[in-house]
Amino acid sequence: AARQIEISNWFGDIESTFYHHPKSPHYDIFRVSNDEQEGCRNVGISGWHIDGSFLDQPFKIQTMHFWSVSQEGGTEFSPLKEVIASLPADLRKKWQALYFVSSQGQVVHPLIYTHPVTQDPTLCIHTGEPFVRSFVSGFDPDTMTADEIMNWQQTQDQLIEISEKLSNKALIYSHQWQQYDFAIIDNLAIAHRAVPETQLPASEVGLRILHRTSVKGQHKPQK
Repeated sequence: AARQIEISNWFGDIESTFYHHPKSPHYDIFRVSNDEQEGCRNVGISGWHIDGSFLDQPFKIQTMHFWSVSQEGGTEFSPLKEVIASLPADLRKKWQALYFVSSQGQVVHPLIYTHPVTQDPTLCIHTGEPFVRSFVSGFDPDTMTADEIMNWQQTQDQLIEISEKLSNKALIYSHQWQQYDFAIIDNLAIAHRAVPETQLPASEVGLRILHRTSVKGQHKPQK
């Protein structure tokens, strides 16, 4: 755990915004499991997302360290630059005009924006409930007003459309974790989701224990 904290600090300050499970070895480590006695359950399974989309400055880097793995404990990753490049011109134009509204704090970010380091196009998104409130177009950040606000049915339709594109089998990478695997993830460039099977009972598939850190973001998403 101490080494994971040290490596995370290579990239900046750790931002601890999650529940501190009693078995977490450090306040800055978010401990996840398929057993509530061992860690927080039902994490990351609601849909494709980057972490911290509800923050004014989403997380910069995530690290993941697996102390124990279950038989069905995979994670899928979707490369956002490539997903955007795969969009038909009319759909990309539509997405370019949209802003994502988080349900937590009602933070508003452009759906497509420029990665602050690579300068590649990327997405700020969470496709799972309860993390999304709506999408808006014609948004003015100075007045916090928009020309159009999607109702919940329109929002759900938009989430389905985005999820389908993020699920492009030609682009996604599915990783089956091995014990002690350690990942350093550019959170702003890659969407991810844990497969639902990660929450199968430990008695059936084995105990899953993930230690995660989140490095504080330094940039507000901007077009």
